Amino acid sequence: MALGSFPTPVQRITLDDGRVLLLKRDDRSGEPLGGNKLRALEFLLGGVRAGDHVVTVGARGSTHALATAVHARQLGARVTVARWNQVMNPAARIVDAKLRAVADIVDARVVIGAYAVAFARRMLGARWLPAGGACPLGVLGHVNAGLELSGQIERGECELPEVVFVPLGTAGTAAGLALGFRLAGLGIHVVGVRVVPRIVANHRRLLRLADSTAALIEHHTGRRAPRVQRGDVSIAHGFYAGAYGRPLAQPPLAEELLAPLGVRLDDTYSRKAFGAAASGRHHRALVWLTFDGRLLQNEISNASISAEHS
Repeated sequence: MALGSFPTPVQRITLDDGRVLLLKRDDRSGEPLGGNKLRALEFLLGGVRAGDHVVTVGARGSTHALATAVHARQLGARVTVARWNQVMNPAARIVDAKLRAVADIVDARVVIGAYAVAFARRMLGARWLPAGGACPLGVLGHVNAGLELSGQIERGECELPEVVFVPLGTAGTAAGLALGFRLAGLGIHVVGVRVVPRIVANHRRLLRLADSTAALIEHHTGRRAPRVQRGDVSIAHGFYAGAYGRPLAQPPLAEELLAPLGVRLDDTYSRKAFGAAASGRHHRALVWLTFDGRLLQNEISNASISAEHS
């Protein structure tokens, strides 16, 4: 299901110390709501028709849940989101408010309760989308993202980055990018900047998800797919701030360079990934901008995201 506008551009800023930082603009990947989740949803919402029921889970400020609700409703589906609590920040509060306008909300407060609600809906025939869209089918969208960047490099649209920084939550984006770079034959290292507890964001889960996605590719193509190796990815733990959604104590110093480009960072995901990249030592790093900062600029109204099927 075509939902986004791809490829998304790559822009560059120069830090005060002369290092180049590339920005992959998935924050503007689609209308009326962008972000990297559209890549997974193009696969996960394939075949959804008017009158279908879609169910997913997430924290109260889950951008995956909002993107699912917005785009599934545009296809005519009804969406139920079962949620658990999180530390609320300005972006999370905006996501929460907008989600209430476009989905049926069940606030289960804790993770196990949310999954129990979702399971009951699935038993009644609802289409299930996992948290963050992190399953092999959804990860294919992020594999495509890795191949997309490879094409941009080949065409001379951007430099070859030494490393790519991406928020690490349910691991679908990092797993897909690492596999996409393997398929493209690029030696780009992926750094997942952890934004959730270690029990969710860890090497074992990431590599298992990448392996399962490679197996899915093999199943449908009949051709051997390379496997992501442990050395292809690393996890940055120092920007977690102790809880999902909790802001960093200090914003990254280089963040002021983003304003002329119209980039707005959120406290849950993008500010942490950007902070890790800006504080690193790589001369050519790329930050994958996964959050649609227009949410913080009030450019997306509740009316616009629900008008077609309200």
